[in-house]
Amino acid sequence: MMINNNRMMRFVIGTRGSKLALWQAEYVSALLQAKGAQTQIKIIDTKGDQILNQPLSEIGSKGLFTEELETELKQGFIDLAVHSAKDMPSMIPQELELIAFSEREKVNDVVVSLNPALTLKLAVEQNLKIGTSSTRRRATLNHYYPGIHLVDMRGNLQTRLRKMEEGQCDAMILAYAGVYRMEMSQYIVEELSEETFIPAVGQGALAIETAVSLSADKKAFLRSTLNDIDTEYCLLAERSFLKTMEGGCSVPVFALAKLEGDNLILKGGVISLDGTRQIEGIQRGNTQDALTIGNRLANDIIAKGGLEILEEIKRHKK
Repeated sequence: MMINNNRMMRFVIGTRGSKLALWQAEYVSALLQAKGAQTQIKIIDTKGDQILNQPLSEIGSKGLFTEELETELKQGFIDLAVHSAKDMPSMIPQELELIAFSEREKVNDVVVSLNPALTLKLAVEQNLKIGTSSTRRRATLNHYYPGIHLVDMRGNLQTRLRKMEEGQCDAMILAYAGVYRMEMSQYIVEELSEETFIPAVGQGALAIETAVSLSADKKAFLRSTLNDIDTEYCLLAERSFLKTMEGGCSVPVFALAKLEGDNLILKGGVISLDGTRQIEGIQRGNTQDALTIGNRLANDIIAKGGLEILEEIKRHKK
């Protein structure tokens, strides 16, 4: 009887329209269908998709890639929205909730280029152009490779690759997960250490968002089918850190949680826009205290001088 009920269950999945976003939605759809559910994918344009001629930091960070999907959730036009977890703002509307996180892919940032011999060290020496649209990546590159030639690079992965082929940049910094999922790993020329290039909060995982009002049986089905508990512990800690730091796309904060048995280790920090000041910290605790660990790390970073960096960034944005 349970199987029959699941087969009758139907979900409308909201997603952005990029090739990567569609891959993510189809991945989620396949998991749901494997458990007997019926699915339909609905493509929704977001502000971040529509405005491609400005850096993300100039548009504003709140809901750039999520706001329109969240409107559809509130109005009941879709049952769930599939997001890249790193695109999720630290706070979501009270009518909505994150109910599942997919198993995480490798979290590293990578250098992508048509030149297999290119490295970041070589890029600095030869004044090559490195493309990125991420404030965090720009600041981190400025920190470890002062003098590096950075250019803004917006658009989906295929668009960015075309821009690189046209000579707008010599290489790009991207998340491994997206490059791998788009079967473009052959362009990876350098994998950046997660110990130094600590990734964005949530990088490598998918976040499943629903309306609070969605039926309990649908929520239970989604969570049991899609949620990876180890990833959830890590992202709860990382997102708690982000929330206390009041971070977003235009604020270069970073955090990565790892599990060792029942223990959670969270490393994170903030870096100034020019890369000259970086403050990091580590907090540990039981997985059940993930939210507390994230909040504790953020308060530690703030106390060690992070507040001054955050205030400087806010002044710069104004």
